Amino acid sequence: MKRLDIRDSGFEAGFSSLLASREEQSDKVNEPVAAILAQVRREGDTALCALTEKFDRLPLTPDKLAFTADEIEQACAEVSPELLEALDLAATRIESFHKTQLPKDTRYTDDAGMTLGMRWIPLDAAGLYVPGGKAAYPSSVLMNAIPARVAGVQRLAMCVPTPDGIINPLVLAAARRAGVTEIYRVGGAQAVGAMAYGTQTISPVDRIVGPGNAYVAEAKRQVFGHVGIDSIAGPSDVVVIADSNTDPRLIALDLLAQAEHDEEAQATLITPEASFADTVTAAVEAELKVLTRSAIARTSWERNGAVLVVRNFDEAIELANRLAPEHLELMVDDPEPLLARVRHAGAVFLGRYCPEAVGDYVGGPNHVLPTSRTARFASGLSVFDFMKRTTFLAGGPEALKRIGPAGVALATAEGLEAHALSISARLDALTKNTPNA
Repeated sequence: MKRLDIRDSGFEAGFSSLLASREEQSDKVNEPVAAILAQVRREGDTALCALTEKFDRLPLTPDKLAFTADEIEQACAEVSPELLEALDLAATRIESFHKTQLPKDTRYTDDAGMTLGMRWIPLDAAGLYVPGGKAAYPSSVLMNAIPARVAGVQRLAMCVPTPDGIINPLVLAAARRAGVTEIYRVGGAQAVGAMAYGTQTISPVDRIVGPGNAYVAEAKRQVFGHVGIDSIAGPSDVVVIADSNTDPRLIALDLLAQAEHDEEAQATLITPEASFADTVTAAVEAELKVLTRSAIARTSWERNGAVLVVRNFDEAIELANRLAPEHLELMVDDPEPLLARVRHAGAVFLGRYCPEAVGDYVGGPNHVLPTSRTARFASGLSVFDFMKRTTFLAGGPEALKRIGPAGVALATAEGLEAHALSISARLDALTKNTPNA
């Protein structure tokens, strides 16, 4: 775990090193992923079945790639009523929030007499990748599928690996609750390839979303352009700004909630009180002794964790903006003034009773957020990821007379003669038809 004090002469060098570590990318999987994608594109279902047997130890035939309605129903029956109720609460809140994001079409007529506008249109089909096996995340199913449904996407296909044939029933229950229309027991880069290029069984989609391992992330990178993607997700991260008015154990648990994701997750505390930093660090050690996923969390904390001691909250916010975290917690008495100065964060959690874990499950806003400092220029998943804009223009003779000459001048300046003639020929025709104009 890295500890830095802003008053020390070596702080800036240490902080710059921390920033660089959050942007590191590995290219070790480029070639094997390219080979998998090429195989899927060339062989279709045959490749999917062979790769599924190779990587997930699950022999399949093309007719078994998709889960049947009976299999989905049976899996849902295995989920307790209490969990189904929790799932429904989360889904309802996520749906309600994302409905507020739906944009409106625009249409107006300007002073030149041109009618201008923009229409929002949902994608025809979206593909959802879901990690599989016992460590599956039904919450991610809801977060990825529901915005697509709210946006108006009619076809939503989901790929989830089932190593050794194991599937978490709650994942299928979440898919059913979110309105997923197709579910395939395929994972890895081959699933991304199937959704991007299509096979005999899986029709191609227009955009692929959802988290995955390094192979999945690289596959999404390589198919981008042929289809859309949400992002290239890196390790999950959180920055917690807190003072000693907060129970140090709660802050320790918030940090470990990120660290337990995987060994590459990143958790950072920023505080103006060095003694509070000491108590939180001690609390982290105490929790690591009893945490179920302590081995993963400890590796993450020791490898990527950081504690930054600053002089005041102004410096804390400045450092947070430079870190551009996926999640930012403001665990202080009055978080609103600090929120007003946050420029770069995927999602912000305000106050001592709103930890990041609430946002992971039942808050409402999406938990698919920009990682690896990409919050500097990117946003979390939303209905906009499943919609596209089409602009339109309409104008009659008088409007063309007003704005056309400027278009001719600009086209001529660019040396595009046909462009200029496309406008000027119409203007000439108008002049001939109205000689007194």
